Amino acid sequence: MDPITALLDDLLAEVRPLTSGAPATYIPELATADPDRLAFAVVGPRGRVRDVGDTDHEFTIQSISKPFVLALALSERGRDAVLAKVGAEPSGEPFNAISLEKHTGRPANPMVNAGAIATTALVEGAGIDDRMTRIVETLSAFAGRSLWVDEDVYASESATGDRNRALAHLLRSHGVIEGSVDIAVETYFRQCSLLVTVRDLAVMASTLAFGGVNPVTGHRVVAETVARDVLSIMASCGMYDFSGEWLLRVGLPAKSGVSGGLLAVAPSQFGVAAFSPRLDAHGNSVRGIAAVETLSERFGMHLLEPHESVSVPALTVEETDSGRVVRLSGELGFAGTERIAAILRELVEVLPADSSVTVDASDLGRTHPAALIALRAEFDSMPAGFRLAE
Repeated sequence: MDPITALLDDLLAEVRPLTSGAPATYIPELATADPDRLAFAVVGPRGRVRDVGDTDHEFTIQSISKPFVLALALSERGRDAVLAKVGAEPSGEPFNAISLEKHTGRPANPMVNAGAIATTALVEGAGIDDRMTRIVETLSAFAGRSLWVDEDVYASESATGDRNRALAHLLRSHGVIEGSVDIAVETYFRQCSLLVTVRDLAVMASTLAFGGVNPVTGHRVVAETVARDVLSIMASCGMYDFSGEWLLRVGLPAKSGVSGGLLAVAPSQFGVAAFSPRLDAHGNSVRGIAAVETLSERFGMHLLEPHESVSVPALTVEETDSGRVVRLSGELGFAGTERIAAILRELVEVLPADSSVTVDASDLGRTHPAALIALRAEFDSMPAGFRLAE
């Protein structure tokens, strides 16, 4: 067992004694879940999956489908069209609350049920089968393997889904849903009934973490801007009426589901997922929350942790036959240009006027447009021997 997998195994041992909470009962099929199931998985930038616990156990994705169907709707319709039907504000209310704007009738956000039904209604397709084909293809691409519906859970959800139908009819009365209520609701029930493992969820989370590219398959699933928009909404709304405290304690975009799944995203680092059917009063996995919170604290994953690499880019200074070469690597953000500018000014002060200095930016993995503009502007004030090689 490699050191990281061993660490995850220890983490599972720490949270296993937590026995508060219980499986969801309002969907009969979910009430039969074994409350002692427990699994955890992490996927990093090279696509290696590390998982521990009940890693092969399948469970239905439930509300964790919401951010990925949102990604599909954003890809097909664009941000403005989606925001015309669904808001992006935290509701501070339970997942099945009636959270509609007073004058527009829009749901508060796509992570509550009303917003998710409205988002599903935006997916292109004439009927349930057409829309589900698009949804299954997209979520399978995020997971890196083919997913399918648990028909028993779907039947159970459909048979007990009167509140969601009521929400959908209310949305239709406000013009948020323009087509068939039945198609929107039954498609939503089916997307929630897709079977996944904790490994699948970690791969899906990592695809968002790396800007829409699945690190296991290497395939781009959605555009970088779509992944960013989805993560933004997950950060403020993904954990329902626990979202504010979650962001304070854990500091990661996340999404939970009432079957006991939970995924979280450390942008540009890795995706993580946990599974344990014991839920708290908010409908979130008790042991899943504990596991991800502990991991975030130990690895310094909180989004608001200071990161020197943002303001201090990786660089080396080499002496060559043609002069000095400053080589940049990694990521160059706007703040990082200040560090480079300071080094260049120091070189101007100590080097002879006819010196040659080249800043080689060819190895930068990522350069933000504003950083490049600032860097070019800095060279405008440099002596003639200073040049930028991109």
